[in-house]
Amino acid sequence: MSHHYEVVFTCLLRDDTPDAVLDALRWHLGLTSECPAGLVDEEHTYPLLSPDPDSRLPGGDFASLRRQSWGFTADGERHVWGLFSRNLWLDDMMADLVPILDLLAPHVEEPGYGGHVREEFGAEPTVFTFRGGTYGPLKF
Repeated sequence: MSHHYEVVFTCLLRDDTPDAVLDALRWHLGLTSECPAGLVDEEHTYPLLSPDPDSRLPGGDFASLRRQSWGFTADGERHVWGLFSRNLWLDDMMADLVPILDLLAPHVEEPGYGGHVREEFGAEPTVFTFRGGTYGPLKF
């Protein structure tokens, strides 16, 4: 029997995140139907973060990527890309976390909490963090 997992990504990406990364995220989130050129087919086979309208998660799946104000500096207003997604994944999809984490990690603005994975009815999430252009830990 398959296990189901709530997978949540929540992080801020730098305003200078390359367009290719943002295009890949938009495709994964289901915000565009065109798979961007340059994605490795073996790693990004289908949109992993696209909300399922029939999700059985309470409140459903969710996906958002938006440029938002993040305060002010001496040079003016500071912007970041806010990413939030929440999806229900089957256990055989868990290896697909790595290509998404690899896509995000080099562009994260604020180190720290990046999301979690939690068995559908479990009480203890497995948290992953971003720091120094990488992520960790991933222990299931």
